[in-house]
Amino acid sequence: MKNNEKSLMEEILGRKKDNSKNELLDNDDMLLNSTVHSLPKTEKLQNNYSQNSETNKNNNKVKNLNNTGKLEKVKKIKEKEIKKDKIDIKKIFSKKEVPESDKEIKRKKIIKSFFKKRKLKKLSFTPYIRTEIEVRDIMKDVIISLFPAIIASALVYGTRALLLIAFSVLSAVVTEKLFSKYFLNDNNSVHDLSAVITGILLAMTLAPLTPLPIVIFGACMAVIFGKLIYGGIGKNIFNPAVIGWEFMTVFFSSAMSSGTIWFSQELLQSSGIKFFTGFNNSMFSNYLDGLLLTPSGSVGSYSAFALILGGLYLLLKNRISWHIPVSLFVTFFLVTIFLKSNVSTGRLLLTGIFMATDMPTSPSSAPGKIYYGIMLGLVIGLLSIFGIKNEILSYVLLILNPFARIINKVFRPAVFGYAVKEEMLKNSGKMILLTLGIFAFAIIFAGIHKIGAMPYLVYLYILISTLNLISSKNKIIHKNLKNAI
Repeated sequence: MKNNEKSLMEEILGRKKDNSKNELLDNDDMLLNSTVHSLPKTEKLQNNYSQNSETNKNNNKVKNLNNTGKLEKVKKIKEKEIKKDKIDIKKIFSKKEVPESDKEIKRKKIIKSFFKKRKLKKLSFTPYIRTEIEVRDIMKDVIISLFPAIIASALVYGTRALLLIAFSVLSAVVTEKLFSKYFLNDNNSVHDLSAVITGILLAMTLAPLTPLPIVIFGACMAVIFGKLIYGGIGKNIFNPAVIGWEFMTVFFSSAMSSGTIWFSQELLQSSGIKFFTGFNNSMFSNYLDGLLLTPSGSVGSYSAFALILGGLYLLLKNRISWHIPVSLFVTFFLVTIFLKSNVSTGRLLLTGIFMATDMPTSPSSAPGKIYYGIMLGLVIGLLSIFGIKNEILSYVLLILNPFARIINKVFRPAVFGYAVKEEMLKNSGKMILLTLGIFAFAIIFAGIHKIGAMPYLVYLYILISTLNLISSKNKIIHKNLKNAI
């Protein structure tokens, strides 16, 4: 048994030795295979290295060629620059300037005027809103919109109406040209055409037979005390045409209150146009013919259709918005349901479309404009209770013009990030106070008119505005002296 066990053990041990030998042989084979496989890799690396060296050489050659090409290009550019410099030197010595384009000339003028006004402290601090629309362009559109009303006045009173408008415009333009140097230190303020519109609107509010010397006086006062005394266009508190009209009524009260200046059968060219009554003779057709052309009222109120046409033109050109006229007309219509008013349709349209929408004297935001129009209508009703007739529309503008900037503050949009409801509540309280203030001021104004103290109010206005002008001029003189020293 023992011998058998030994033989079995020996066999097992012999097998293990054989297996270990086989494993060693297998390992040797693996090493050989790995070395065999590694040999071509080294050869490949050598081949790649040789190829890379050749490509690098080629790239260096290309770079050298490119550098030579660049040098040639640089030489050519330098030669061209030298030629240009020679040409410029020749131009300088020949004193022949290169003609500038219109855009460049315009740009240089704008820059010069900007720095000139900046030195004179006529411009506010930045930021500025840049736009291609100029004041002159807006004024041109307003003048174009007034042409239908001017034609209507010529149809009714012929050359007399045209003379009235021409004298008013000419005197306004000449006054601005003469006095703008003193008030504004600017000789080109007439260029914006605002004086032309002041003259036209003033003439539109007058009777057709107003004496021409009084018209000249009113236009001069409108420009001086309505615009220039505040520092020019955009800075005035009141509508200049209304100021001119008020000066005329104060200083020439007998002539302005006379009934003879409103109608003349001899000078009347047309008593109206019977267009709608030709189709149907009724009350409504007669009313429409009256809107088309009527000989009663001021020079600018003869044709309601002409004024509406001008207003539509301004709306299409985006020179005015609908907020003030529409809110005024709707409020006035509601007021007339309860109160009688002597305001003519043409005069109301002239005031609502052309005078109440004056940019410096009216609010800028849409809610503010609607509120402004509503207050215009309500104040008309309030003044009609006091029995004011002919002066009612001029007084309405004089009452509400000073409140335009306050309305802008009350109705300014809520700042982004703030609670809108809280801002609305604050603004509602301010709006109530503002409304009460406007009504109180209107009642005081009507009381001054009733007691006949309106001339004294105008004298006070002249005194205060003149003193403000003198003080501002003295400040400028002192500053200039300090800078000179």
